[in-house]
Amino acid sequence: MTIKHCGPGPTRPDLRRTPLPTPGGRPTPGGRPATGRRPIPGGWAGAVAAAWGLLFAVPSFVWAAGSTLGARSTVSPSLLKLADDRVTWFVAVLWVTGFLKLFGALLGVGLTRRRGVRTSRPLVLCGGGAAVLLLWHGALFVAHGVLVEAGALTPAPDLVGLTRWYLYLWGPWFVGGGLAFAAATTRYVRRHEDRRGLRRYGAAGALGALLLSLASTVTGIG
Repeated sequence: MTIKHCGPGPTRPDLRRTPLPTPGGRPTPGGRPATGRRPIPGGWAGAVAAAWGLLFAVPSFVWAAGSTLGARSTVSPSLLKLADDRVTWFVAVLWVTGFLKLFGALLGVGLTRRRGVRTSRPLVLCGGGAAVLLLWHGALFVAHGVLVEAGALTPAPDLVGLTRWYLYLWGPWFVGGGLAFAAATTRYVRRHEDRRGLRRYGAAGALGALLLSLASTVTGIG
């Protein structure tokens, strides 16, 4: 005689409630995939870049609004005269550069959190470009100041008193900003799942900025 077992049979796992792994290896509640907008480990570099851009925007807006606070002893007299005379195109340039610096601050904020691939590509492109542009100009300021201090170059008479400002203030300030954006972009790419693709975008941004900087140096524009 066969005895039938009426008890509960073997249970099967409920796959619908099984947590799905995230890119970082941790499951999300309810089995939903992570959105990807999580803080980047070491995202402090992006925060530093954002603070740099925000602080650097302040003088542009102050001078565009009509004040020359802090400019008379640190900026070229020819530029100071344009600001004093409220030349329309120069005032417009000040406003535009101020907003560009604010854009740099937003870029730094964007590099503090992991984004989707479509958003990450322009972020890394702009981050690589900003790093090269700032490092290039900062290095030029420092190199020129060093050569003047060493007696290898003679500055124009109206720039004699400004050489050390560019050597000890503006040059290091630009270099510091470039290093912040370089560190933020590099850390972002290293911790993203699409590292290979983002490296290409970062390299494209850096190369474009390098070519633009070379053209600016050769033509004397910028």
